[in-house]
Amino acid sequence: MNANPDVRPPAVSVIMPVLNEERHLRGAVRAILAQEYAGEMEVVIALGPSTDRTDEIAAELVAEDPRVHTVPNPTGRTPAALNAAIKASRHPIVVRVDGHGMLSPNYIATAVRLLEETGAQNVGGIMHAEGENDWERAVAAAMTSKIGVGNAAFHTGGEAGPAETVYLGVFRREALERQGGYNVEFIRAQDWELNFRIREAGGLIWFSPELRVSYRPRPSVRALAKQYKDYGRWRHVVARYHSGSINLRYLAPPTAVCAIAAGIVVGAALTPWGFVIPGGYLAAIVAGSIPAGKGLSPKARLQIPVALATMHMSWGWGFLTSPRSLAKKVIASRRPAVTAEDAKAV
Repeated sequence: MNANPDVRPPAVSVIMPVLNEERHLRGAVRAILAQEYAGEMEVVIALGPSTDRTDEIAAELVAEDPRVHTVPNPTGRTPAALNAAIKASRHPIVVRVDGHGMLSPNYIATAVRLLEETGAQNVGGIMHAEGENDWERAVAAAMTSKIGVGNAAFHTGGEAGPAETVYLGVFRREALERQGGYNVEFIRAQDWELNFRIREAGGLIWFSPELRVSYRPRPSVRALAKQYKDYGRWRHVVARYHSGSINLRYLAPPTAVCAIAAGIVVGAALTPWGFVIPGGYLAAIVAGSIPAGKGLSPKARLQIPVALATMHMSWGWGFLTSPRSLAKKVIASRRPAVTAEDAKAV
């Protein structure tokens, strides 16, 4: 990373964990290969056991461009895919991209510059949710509003600065090797957990709104509910595994679930006044959906409260029902997954 225009930028490895991504994989890889970046680049796709045309599309991409490679991920789990791709890659900068994420044209160049300017171990930016139909646009509006996700800068934007975690991430390879890669037991929240370990070791995680990745939301209420239940479930595991990693923002959804449930029980069994709590919550998300839905079609705006409630209640329920046994499995599994020797062997 050097400001001298005569010095070529560092080589970059882009790693992609994919599973059933036939809808977006080709577009995501094209956005990577079209990056405005002068340094050498490779793309390593870790293929899970997909049931759609993902593997076929990946094979076509490999045949079309020598910079694209694939590695198997028989478990189908995201952290295992990431570690497999890291081991198979070889460059000093590692860029994580998901199969449904679309990088802005100067994403990699900007990230490499920020790594040099800030001295950070990992930099990331905005998860810019964009839908392709009314439901997805409603979810995107919910995911980019403060009533939907609180003050999470990588969802809602904000000023550049140190952060607890960032979306996806552009890492110095040595930071990943030092931490042994991702913990394979974290089926979700593996990015939160890894960034926490990097920070605990004295590394800097840096957020910048200059970095932007377009994200495609889940296509149905059921899929969104599962996604957010898993988020809540595994965020609780992080809190148990790393004391001090929780804050009030993460406690808001489970608190809301408990309060609404209590209000419904009290309202049904004792006094109608109990329904004030769930009624107040409903009024709040309806009111909050009005500014969030600015510029959307009437059908999309009407679905924003549904998306908000699904996100809040699913996250909160997942957090509350997260079994303690998961944290025990995580602790028992902790071992280096990616080392400097792995990188040298590739």
